[in-house]
Amino acid sequence: MKVLVTGANGLLGNNLVRELLSRNYQVSVLLQNAQSPAPGLNQLPIQRFYGDLLDPLALEAAVQGQERVIHAAASTQVYPPRCSTILENNVQGTENIVQACLKAGVERLVHIGTANSFGPGTPSRPGNEDSPYQGDLGLDYIGSKYMAQQKVLDAVKNRGLRALVLNPTFMIGPYDTKPSSGALVLALYQRKIPGYSSGSKCYIAVKDVAVAAANALHQGRDGECYILGNHNLTHREAFEIIGRALGVPSPILPLPDVLVQTMGRLGSVLVKWTDRPPNLTREITRISCGHHCYSSQKAQRDLGLPCTDLEVAARECLHWFQQNGYTQKINADL
Repeated sequence: MKVLVTGANGLLGNNLVRELLSRNYQVSVLLQNAQSPAPGLNQLPIQRFYGDLLDPLALEAAVQGQERVIHAAASTQVYPPRCSTILENNVQGTENIVQACLKAGVERLVHIGTANSFGPGTPSRPGNEDSPYQGDLGLDYIGSKYMAQQKVLDAVKNRGLRALVLNPTFMIGPYDTKPSSGALVLALYQRKIPGYSSGSKCYIAVKDVAVAAANALHQGRDGECYILGNHNLTHREAFEIIGRALGVPSPILPLPDVLVQTMGRLGSVLVKWTDRPPNLTREITRISCGHHCYSSQKAQRDLGLPCTDLEVAARECLHWFQQNGYTQKINADL
């Protein structure tokens, strides 16, 4: 079977391509241009297409002849919190993918969204696919992913598209070349996180998401959304598990919400005098003090979502960083 993956050079994309190859699929990837950094894809037996999500002709060329498409490409930046480029890439880019799939007669589109498109809950009462969207929390990334999801669902309902949506939570694992979520693992490994805030979050091994996405090429129902998340943990619990996997002490200092959010407000102000995006902003710290937990019962039932221990995922993440020199860079900075 021929499968095209967009966003193949990201954390999920790298793991997804490997999962598809392990199933003997003919895998093609869409990268933004020939200079796009994609070190995780080197030496893999894949076909490469190049083109921007905002270039309909390039997308049509990549999608032509593909039986199924997994659309994982997205602008994931959270600073600046408001950015027209994020909206264009995530919303119009998804619409362009939808049009290309319809024109080419693709048998199924698997769209990668975000769990933030549904209302979250607490560890004891997690949100699910019936929990209504609660807004973008001040971030165009979240709002744009919700709008992109609606475009896919509308195309299924009104334009004959065969597609479903996967909504991952916080993914951890190997091949995080940027790094993205792996930045948390590196920060804990380097002992740069002094304490923890009061909130909670849902975590999942990225390999579990890759398996569910590959299964979704054949399983699941068109027009449905599936939250992918396995471990609802307070920040303290998550840091303890990840720290144990890394062989380092976990942060033990509880940070009051007012202090965390003050740090975020300062980060949003101080960035005006620096050249680097801030680690903390008012939006990020506000989110970190809240509860963002989800249930994946529907994906377990319909997509066979596996459940890897978070400690295993963190250990695999660190091992890949060590093999590829990321921890050496850290030590050089100490």
